Amino acid sequence: MMDVGRHPRINLLTYSEIENIGGYIGNFHVTVRKKARYVDEAECNACGECELVCPVVTPDEFQEGFSSRKAIYMPFPQAVPSVYILNDKDCLGHNPIACGKCADVCEKNCIDFDMKDEIIYLDVGAVIVATGMDVYDPTVMDEYGYTRLENVITSMEFERLISAGGPTEGHFIRPTDQKTPKRIAFIQCVGSRSQSPIGNPYCSNICCMNTIKDSLLLKDHYPDTEITVFYLDIRAFGKGFEDLYQRSKQAGVQYIRGLPGEVFEDSETKNLTMFVEDTVANTVKDYEFDMVILSVGVIPRSDSNLVQKLLTLSRTEDGFFMESHPKLKPVDAPTGGVYFAGCAEFPKDVKDSVTQASAAAARAQILLNAGQISVEAITSVCHEDLCTSCGICVKVCPFNAITGGDPKTKTPAEIIEAACKGCGTCAAECNFDAILMKHFEDAQITAQIDAILDKDPMEKIVVFACNWCSYAGADLAGLSRMQYPNSQRIIRTMCSGRVDSNFVLHAFEKGAPIVLVSGCHFADCHYIDANRWTQKRVEKLWDKLEKLGIRPERLQLEWISAAEGQKWARTMKDLEEMRKNVTEEEIEHTKKVLTEERKKAEAKKAKREKKKIEKKVKKKIPVEAAA
Repeated sequence: MMDVGRHPRINLLTYSEIENIGGYIGNFHVTVRKKARYVDEAECNACGECELVCPVVTPDEFQEGFSSRKAIYMPFPQAVPSVYILNDKDCLGHNPIACGKCADVCEKNCIDFDMKDEIIYLDVGAVIVATGMDVYDPTVMDEYGYTRLENVITSMEFERLISAGGPTEGHFIRPTDQKTPKRIAFIQCVGSRSQSPIGNPYCSNICCMNTIKDSLLLKDHYPDTEITVFYLDIRAFGKGFEDLYQRSKQAGVQYIRGLPGEVFEDSETKNLTMFVEDTVANTVKDYEFDMVILSVGVIPRSDSNLVQKLLTLSRTEDGFFMESHPKLKPVDAPTGGVYFAGCAEFPKDVKDSVTQASAAAARAQILLNAGQISVEAITSVCHEDLCTSCGICVKVCPFNAITGGDPKTKTPAEIIEAACKGCGTCAAECNFDAILMKHFEDAQITAQIDAILDKDPMEKIVVFACNWCSYAGADLAGLSRMQYPNSQRIIRTMCSGRVDSNFVLHAFEKGAPIVLVSGCHFADCHYIDANRWTQKRVEKLWDKLEKLGIRPERLQLEWISAAEGQKWARTMKDLEEMRKNVTEEEIEHTKKVLTEERKKAEAKKAKREKKKIEKKVKKKIPVEAAA
């Protein structure tokens, strides 16, 4: 941090937050609110006189509440910049001034109660999301007594108690009697690897090695301490991690495979007891400890929703941000010009965070040095003469790549080609055929449908598969030589969001017995949330088919990932059984009904076009008459 603060080409904005981010790759517009710290950064020399005279005492968040701070304080040791902050919510004399002792004692007159927040506007080419993570709150897991028993603490609280800069200056004590505990237990996976509603199903990655490090730290300072670790699995993967684990065992740390069900306290001695099933020895024992440390997992930041909206990012089911591709683009976000670093993407240790940060900086440097960007030739194009400015395309675009489309001002939609990723959702949702998607045009997809169903349509199943997941899942099934019927005919689209309702109806009108629309799982969509519009579109189609007397079951919707080759094969088998149950009479009825429906729609469209022409002609008549 000190190197960053002194770097001539790095502008470090502390005590600030981003309020808005607009624009696109290479051309982001960022609005930053630099909060008022009520202390002049340029003049403050961190003498600490103001802190000494401040009468307000409040729990110190940095020390996990084990010590207190004043209303004016240094956020943490070695803070950059080394300047005090006055918390206006704690201060007695801010508005109106009722105290002012800090201002009276400050020789440099650094205290300014009239200081206001400053709004800063930045134009940047790339954004790196390094928001970090939060720590799981074990309050809801009452079986461990975290809220009831003082001698049950979290691993974060342990770090402050053992730290030389902590409230006890590195002398580890237990909260009830301020004595050094002799018997200490670590309980692993608190809030992680749990299928219950109060936990998280994923592994937090860092907890096992953090406990091993803590156990060695205790053994170094207090060799006579008895340490027991209760675990599910010790996951010591990484360079030197297994050696560290073995060192811990050799130092006398006992590892028991099993988690306690509940922690009890002796009211007199404040010692803690628990019953644990040792799944290795196949026994149940009771243990007594002076102190219990909960090795809590990590969770996504509480403000992740705001960051997601600002940058139009994707999130996985566990709430962390999702990269563009787990192998080929591990630090790139789906939104161009945005990169990830650290635990914003998933839980990782310091080494992996530094590695990813270096990769993100390199990716941003490549972009900024290029001077211009290359985009795939699959972007959308808007025909202004057909656009009615309804604004639907603006609403459905997951990348905010469409501007205009305002029905009030009648501004036609305009597509920012640099921001467009070519999912095609806008083209599928446009009711007036005003948006064309290059290389995946309506005419091209319709021609593929016609070619598939030209001969023996009853023997074929039309499948619309998204490029990134379902199409790759089909490829995996083929590479794995999985056996399944060959009746399906695949039409590849970049996203299931590109599948227009008219494509499905056209396939049924041409005699398709079954149509499948397949895409990514909701949490894994390559285009953030485009497949959610697929869901809405298919649900509307089901309702329409039912009203027309066509079995909705003939239109299927499946979410198949690139790794689910077996699910693809299983789905094809199920669809083949459904295909066999579709009769010729049913298909003829479908053709007849949909043909009539299409002709009615074409007649309405022709009528609308005629009215438009008549309006244009009427506007020209007075001009011609005057001439």
